[in-house]
Amino acid sequence: MNLLKTGLATILVAGSLFAGNYNVDASHSSVGFKVKHMMISNVKGKFDKFSGSFVFDEKTKTLKSLQGEVEATSINTENAKRDNHLRSEDFFDVTNYPKLTLKITDVNGDSATGKLTIRGVTKVVKFELETSGVIKDPWGNTRTGLTLETKVNRQDYGLKWNDVLETGGLIVGDKVKISVELEGILTK
Repeated sequence: MNLLKTGLATILVAGSLFAGNYNVDASHSSVGFKVKHMMISNVKGKFDKFSGSFVFDEKTKTLKSLQGEVEATSINTENAKRDNHLRSEDFFDVTNYPKLTLKITDVNGDSATGKLTIRGVTKVVKFELETSGVIKDPWGNTRTGLTLETKVNRQDYGLKWNDVLETGGLIVGDKVKISVELEGILTK
């Protein structure tokens, strides 16, 4: 029995030797979204200020965990009037809820599950996951990248504002596609 415990412990320790802690390089990453506008087109947006870190196993090319936060005030849809409305109590209410957070704790192949918090509401969300290999950049840093994509219902997070068009449709769709593209630098 002791031999079995020792063997399992050795496997766990050896597996963790290849896992590295990475800080998100925000200048080479993005946090974006897309939502229907008037039921006929999509409005795309992004958040300009965010940070995070993740644990990535180089040997198995597996994400182990991730945590990040986004500054809600940094929302950017390339339209100042719309961005100010999105910052208001009708949507993100940035005065009372200045941060959006994500914590990934479970990864299974090409999917990841974690807790997404928006406006103080936390929901478990499943993401499609794509990971990249590990490289050395010209300055000696170790880097890797990953992509997380999902769809959420904005109503679930208290983003309820809408208006009805005279044709019967809604101005803003409920389904929001979220895309997170991250490049991380191994911490030393």
